[in-house]
Amino acid sequence: MMENLLRPIYQERASHPETLGVLVIEKTKPFHPLTDNFDVVLLIIVNNDEKSWFVKHYEFEDKKAAMHVVSEQQVNEWLGSGSHRRLVAWLVNGKIIFDRNEYIAGLKERIRDFPYEERISKIGVEFARLIRRYTEGKDLFASKQYMDAYNFILHALHHLARLSVIEHGFHPEITVWNQVKHIEPEIFKLYTELLSGEDPLDKRLELLLLANDFSLSSKSTNATVHIRHVMKERESAWTYQDLMEEEQLKDYGIDLGALIEYMIDKGLIEVHQSETKGTGIFIRKYKAI
Repeated sequence: MMENLLRPIYQERASHPETLGVLVIEKTKPFHPLTDNFDVVLLIIVNNDEKSWFVKHYEFEDKKAAMHVVSEQQVNEWLGSGSHRRLVAWLVNGKIIFDRNEYIAGLKERIRDFPYEERISKIGVEFARLIRRYTEGKDLFASKQYMDAYNFILHALHHLARLSVIEHGFHPEITVWNQVKHIEPEIFKLYTELLSGEDPLDKRLELLLLANDFSLSSKSTNATVHIRHVMKERESAWTYQDLMEEEQLKDYGIDLGALIEYMIDKGLIEVHQSETKGTGIFIRKYKAI
């Protein structure tokens, strides 16, 4: 019914040669975060980089609709970084109503297959996020700021859960804990213990920090394959600015520094020194081992 009402909108878009595909995602329950509680979402993917993401809201017959026009480049960035979690759910659950040269079908297959190159990149980014949240939570715990530590440790657990899902070859969904419950019940148990354990908060946090220490150490080598591979693409050492400007590492963002320091601590990166004009002052450079 709603698809028919929206037909003039998406047919006009589908007639444009740069439109690659159109999906419709309908609200299926009274409160539906997947659609931002709109009754329907139209996702239109275009081969046009003039505007990476354009949104327009509509009303019709007491219903609300949101149209998202997204460039192909932006879709690829979101899929690579995992920064727009709903996109995967939209692509998986959305109904295809226009598909030029089976572009959308190819995206669905790409999500289902989850190619190795994409997977190791997302594992690295998720691990970097995990490291930052964990180290900040650990520092707050040491300062006895237990409520703030709780917040960071909870976020760290969430990144650990997403990391686990990716390692098993799946894209993390919005309901990531439902995925983890079946994939790695040990991590799910840590999550429920933090939320509803009977021990005092400081004891629960202490337990989680110890468990996280073990998880990080056991995952560190495999989780840093991507960044070490990129760093080994050239023989010379990298300055931190070099790493920040490297296109293949842009998704690491502000978490890159915490990851580099962790990798140094674990013996995965060695530090080289380069002289400056200042006596006894050196530029730090990094080389993957």
